[in-house]
Amino acid sequence: IYLGVVFNCLVMASVILAGIKLGGVLVGATPIQVVLVTGTITVVYTLLGGLRGVILTDCFQFVVAMFGSIAAAYVVCNLPEVGGLSNLLQHEEVRSKTALLPDFSDMDALIPLIVIPFAVQWWSGWYPGAEPGGGGYVAQRMLGARSEKDATLATLLFQVAHYSLRPWPWIIVALASIVVFPNLESIQTAFPDIDPQFVQDDLAYPAMLTYLPSGLLGIVIASLIAAFMSTISTHLNWGASYIAHDFYRRFVNPKATEQRLVATGRWSTVGLMIVAGAVALALESAMESFSIILQIGAGTGLIYILRWFWWRINAFTEITGMAVSLAIAMFFKFGYSSTGLPELNSWQQLLTGVVITTLSWMLVTVVTPPTDRETLKKFYRKIRPGGVGWKTVRDELAESGVHVETGDSITAGLKAMMAGTFLVYSAFFSTGYLLYQSWGCLAISLSVCGASAIALWKSWPSLRIDGSPAKPQGTE
Repeated sequence: IYLGVVFNCLVMASVILAGIKLGGVLVGATPIQVVLVTGTITVVYTLLGGLRGVILTDCFQFVVAMFGSIAAAYVVCNLPEVGGLSNLLQHEEVRSKTALLPDFSDMDALIPLIVIPFAVQWWSGWYPGAEPGGGGYVAQRMLGARSEKDATLATLLFQVAHYSLRPWPWIIVALASIVVFPNLESIQTAFPDIDPQFVQDDLAYPAMLTYLPSGLLGIVIASLIAAFMSTISTHLNWGASYIAHDFYRRFVNPKATEQRLVATGRWSTVGLMIVAGAVALALESAMESFSIILQIGAGTGLIYILRWFWWRINAFTEITGMAVSLAIAMFFKFGYSSTGLPELNSWQQLLTGVVITTLSWMLVTVVTPPTDRETLKKFYRKIRPGGVGWKTVRDELAESGVHVETGDSITAGLKAMMAGTFLVYSAFFSTGYLLYQSWGCLAISLSVCGASAIALWKSWPSLRIDGSPAKPQGTE
């Protein structure tokens, strides 16, 4: 319920908010109209298609969305006010935004953009689709693949497409918006009919799209609708599966038939869309919703990593992490300003949440009883986790005469993680340096990308196994 409903609806609300702003600027639709029309269409085909339908439409919609965003970036760059990509990148206000690293003398930028993500956020925060330890709809897609190799390659393809290719057309339009709309007042002046509540920085992108010619604007609107529907349908299907299988069947109706589970999933899909739409109408900017999501997940990320590598992590650990992080997020959002304490910026609030939440669940883990031994043994035989964290359970299985196979090497996994990370981000910067025509940096980033690909291939076994389904492991 926490992940599939609370967290899920917040993420969907941020996406719907983007749709509201696009609809208001591009076609003059009211927020209610955007929520009702797009929500209804998305819910209908999600109900009819299930996971297979969501995956197939995602593939088609990604292609449409990429075409539209690239076309938009091309046209925007050639506006008379912008004067082409070269002039855009030489603009005084834009040049300071294209550096790889922030100014190290500016601590207000350095800490939240470099220090916190590298030192804290990557292991401590939880965000659907990019969460540490796996989970959510990424795991749902992986479990739907026909083999381990297919699952690995599909997930790697997703990471490259999502992080290395998709952002650049958006970035180019965003840089151009700095030239055309230098401040929020200029956007409000250009679009006086837009509710001032929604005139925030993230309105600059749809504002730039109004400069497109009619035919292309229609294609771009279709691409944005495709991107919107793709994301929402994925979240609806994921959340409904949690409610139907992990909550309803387990706690409410263990003897539920398949027909009953399907009906529960469909009603859950409708309910999730209604809640997410209502939350979206209360938000003002994408940054606001993103900050709330990050704060709620602060301090829980390490739990989702350690549960695979340490047998002592239990249900009390996860419940504590969820409850404490949510309480802290709500306190900072609604209660902190009335305490009279010194004001904290977003990264300070995030760090506070990480420290308090982490200490809380670590204490609870130590003082609460561990998961029963039979459940731990069953988990080990199915998952085969490696490392010393499961040595106790592994030794007990061996002493009882049960043959167990050691899982993949943690060292190999860490090497693959680092290689995959460098591969994805070096590909991202390679695309950027190609656009910036920075040839020396492009050569370096391409070299890192190639070396990372080779290292990943050598370090991760599932990339080299055949495509046949994996056989059950850990049997007597």
